[in-house]
Amino acid sequence: MPGTAELRAIRRRIRSVKSMQKITRAMELIAASRIGRAREAVESARPYAKAIVQVIRDLAAENEVRDHPLLRPREGGQRVGIVVLSSDRGLAGAYSTNVLRRAQRLADEERSEGRDVNIYAAGRKSEAYFRFRNIPITQSWAGFSEKPSYAGAQAIADRVIDDYIEEHIDKVWLVYTDFRSAITQVPTAQRILPVDPTQFEGGEGFGPQFLFEPEPSEILETLIRRYVEHQFFAGLLESAASEHASRQRAMKAATDNAGDVIEDLTRQANAARQAAITTEISEIVGGANALSDRNGRADASPNEQYETSQTDQRERVG
Repeated sequence: MPGTAELRAIRRRIRSVKSMQKITRAMELIAASRIGRAREAVESARPYAKAIVQVIRDLAAENEVRDHPLLRPREGGQRVGIVVLSSDRGLAGAYSTNVLRRAQRLADEERSEGRDVNIYAAGRKSEAYFRFRNIPITQSWAGFSEKPSYAGAQAIADRVIDDYIEEHIDKVWLVYTDFRSAITQVPTAQRILPVDPTQFEGGEGFGPQFLFEPEPSEILETLIRRYVEHQFFAGLLESAASEHASRQRAMKAATDNAGDVIEDLTRQANAARQAAITTEISEIVGGANALSDRNGRADASPNEQYETSQTDQRERVG
């Protein structure tokens, strides 16, 4: 039966779990507040994507874009680049694990078809994952998984686009987590390069009243590059919203589990306290009975004390 020392240990554990519960609860609230901002960022970026696609379509109506190096497919390409977007820190449940498994599955599929795979890791979790497995990483980035910036997306796009143009890689995949809702986030693989030229078809052109400076071909060169950059930025935004949603669920589960642990420890503490009280009462009652017997013997006559002592002695011998 637990004693006083065990009771103190249980109470220390209860205080420790309560402190941890406060932390997980605070992290849950912070993640919940960031989900809304992340979704707003995703929605705010969509008009830019629509506008840039429409401008490229109108320019493409009068200018040939299929020969652009970022749109021209390469037959028999044997070098594939995979950009993996993961988190910089943990405490987000299976968020990073799921996207890394999707990236690993895609890499295995490409290797099974005889292609070489180059890994571009965005996020410390993806970098640690591939380095632990001794998989070479072409380049890694970190520091903006929770708060994506366009500069971060531009840094990723610049390296990947340059490697594609210089023919170090022939195809580029982006592996990220698509935010569907606060409950559902889906690891997704999207081909970024070469860009599908069919999505730029159907433009109406600008007409003779428009003067271009610089030339339309130069504008197209810049806009297509900006389009690819935005693809990476959109993936970062979706991943950030998914990370916050996963962290909220993970911290809520941790908070609930801490409550269950506190409840169990409280029951143990109450049982230990009751056992200690029962033991103390038993000792007090036993001491009182012994003291009462001793006083009763002191008040008896010499003959009664002798008979009592003889009886006790016979009981001990018997």
